[in-house]
Amino acid sequence: MLIGSPIPTSRSEHERLTKFKALAVLSSDAISSVAYATEAILATLIVAGSINLGLTLPISFAIVLLLAIVALSYRQTIPAYPNGGGSYIVAKDNLGTLPGLIAAASLMIDYVLTVSVSVSAGVQALATLFPALSSTFTIVSIDVALVLFIMLVNLRGVRESGSIFAIPTYIFIGSALLLIIVGALKSFFIQHNPVIGHFQYVATTEPLTIFVLLRSFAAGCSAMTGVEAISNGIPAFKKPEPRNAAITLTWMAVILGTLFIGTSALAMSYHVEANPAGNPTVIGQIAQQVFTGPLFFMFPVFQIATLFILTLAANTSYADFPRLSSLLARDHFLPHQFAFRGDRLAFSIGIVFLAVLASLLLVVFKGDTTSLINLYAVGVFMSFTLSQGGMVRHWWRLRREKRGWQRSMAINGLGALTTLLVALVIATTKFLSGAWIVVILIPLLVLMFLAIHRHYLHVERERTTEIPIRPKDIRHRFIVPVERLDLATKRSLAYARSITPRVTAVHVALDRQKTNALRTAWEEEQNALSEDERAPLEIIEQGYRSLVRSLLHYIDATQQQYPDETLTVVLPEFAEGSFLKRLLRNPIILRLKISLFYRPEIVVTNLTLPAQNNTLPLRPKDVHHRVIVPVAELDRVSHQSLAYARSISHHVTAAHVAMDEQEVEMVQSKWERLQNRLSEEEETYLVVVESPYRSLLRPLLAYIDTVHALYPEDTLTVILPEFVVAHWWEYFLHNQTAFHLKTALLARSDIVVTDIPQHLRGRTIEEGEEHMNDPQT
Repeated sequence: MLIGSPIPTSRSEHERLTKFKALAVLSSDAISSVAYATEAILATLIVAGSINLGLTLPISFAIVLLLAIVALSYRQTIPAYPNGGGSYIVAKDNLGTLPGLIAAASLMIDYVLTVSVSVSAGVQALATLFPALSSTFTIVSIDVALVLFIMLVNLRGVRESGSIFAIPTYIFIGSALLLIIVGALKSFFIQHNPVIGHFQYVATTEPLTIFVLLRSFAAGCSAMTGVEAISNGIPAFKKPEPRNAAITLTWMAVILGTLFIGTSALAMSYHVEANPAGNPTVIGQIAQQVFTGPLFFMFPVFQIATLFILTLAANTSYADFPRLSSLLARDHFLPHQFAFRGDRLAFSIGIVFLAVLASLLLVVFKGDTTSLINLYAVGVFMSFTLSQGGMVRHWWRLRREKRGWQRSMAINGLGALTTLLVALVIATTKFLSGAWIVVILIPLLVLMFLAIHRHYLHVERERTTEIPIRPKDIRHRFIVPVERLDLATKRSLAYARSITPRVTAVHVALDRQKTNALRTAWEEEQNALSEDERAPLEIIEQGYRSLVRSLLHYIDATQQQYPDETLTVVLPEFAEGSFLKRLLRNPIILRLKISLFYRPEIVVTNLTLPAQNNTLPLRPKDVHHRVIVPVAELDRVSHQSLAYARSISHHVTAAHVAMDEQEVEMVQSKWERLQNRLSEEEETYLVVVESPYRSLLRPLLAYIDTVHALYPEDTLTVILPEFVVAHWWEYFLHNQTAFHLKTALLARSDIVVTDIPQHLRGRTIEEGEEHMNDPQT
């Protein structure tokens, strides 16, 4: 209800933005800075006394000149990178991986800060209109609520968020232009104010030095944040994407420059000063003086429009942070989950993650815009510099192929030089005020990216390492733990004996009377079976060990005794109640599953039976196997799982979920090459399950249910190939599809689920048991 109906991948072309909507979605961050950039200059200049506040106007002109240079530089980037010319891509392609990661880290920090600063500044504007909302708790509560609201809207998809947010953006642009026009006419033709008004006297606390001027310039450069968003978001535009992006970038630069200069000029003419508490705001004071008389109603309209634009400025980050995260995930520098599109074709994980980080920041800084803005803009100018520097290298590489490369290189070189100087100014002038946090965070993030990348490289090496194995080479041995001789035990034994005669039932003696009763019943049951259907029963005396540790000790000893055999442990249980209730009712089974999962070379088969079914095969000869093996990639673990499947049945199907037609063709081509290398008895049929809504689980479960319904007389086994990582934090780097599929299948009775874990590194048994005893597990 909140997110909307799923959108198929085939509709992605129709979910793109027109120039009109793109300006609202991708430029709201830059345009919203009009509400606080002038105030930031005034608040910094005041230390040199009110006599020097008139320097706000020339400083504003210098910032608009810088804006023109940067916008022109990014217009060079757009046609050079038509698929998205963000700082990360440009820097990585031209300067190397490390500069690209520095640019990415800088931008990610600034995107989070953009959400926090924009929302907090918007709520400050609301507090100017309604002073009763000025308490810290109220402000932080509204901040977090707005962050979550924007998150929900963006989860509905980029096109829908553009439709929702376009109207407030254009209302602000229109009301701000009206403010400047009416303010200028009123000041110069009615009140005859000078260009620089007479400010209320404030004593000098610092002499006017180049350092104060640079600090004021750095504060005003917050107006530049968000300029890169259009270049980074080229794929979100309708065709022709580069041309539409370039036009939108020009519109944004003209609108931002006009509004910023106009606001600064009005602040000078109406001699407005920055309030140390931030309330009322500078732009609010201007509106209060301009919108009087017949236009009195425009003051609350303007303040509400300011609230909306400042809040919606966060939307630029919601558009670009997830996209940047998906690029990093695609290159294996962030968890792969960030690259997955949700039901509405949005990068849902990135959107939610951004909302969580921004909310935490607002809570920690108590929604104080002044404190947050001191962390602002360092990262964005660092990314500007790396992007423009990368473009200089780009044009130099293409100097023999592109005419006019000297002009393009000169523009980007000028952009790189100016943004580098601004980045140094901001870092030095704001360092003690909070910029040091960003300076430390950037290298920490880069180290995190590199650590994640090393893990994925290791996984790739493990996945692609060939271990030749044939179905005929697999020699099975089964262990079936039993508590009593019931239907579940009989079915499990029949399942195991239908595969191999090397089957042993194991019982841990906890109660002597029950053990003797089991032994007697077992002998009677075995006498009623033929020789090739029988299985021995091993009684383990518990001794000083717990039940689980006694079983594990026996399993380990068996594995050591038969190292050349594939050991499978069958865990039988009845499907009584929900899956969660079964887990709570059988904690021993759960502990055993977890412990076995971390033991290398042990296969675990979960056999769940419906409580009221008496038609299941209880004799090995009546068990007819049918196997499905879900495969994501044709790697080592898939090969081993397919070999295991072919060793127990000739009716084996590999199932792959494909997101689009291109993936279908690629997988089928790889599969044909694989089948050409196999013998006739090893060939396996591949089913490609298309998923128009990008879900892995739902289509796969639907296919498994269909096969189960088509062959009700067969015993259906789903073999799940699964990598086991070495450290707990590495689980967050994988989507855990196998785990979720296993959980869903175990809730379905009469489907056998077999885990074939492949350990990435030599994890010890002790580590697995420590993990088992971890409360978080």
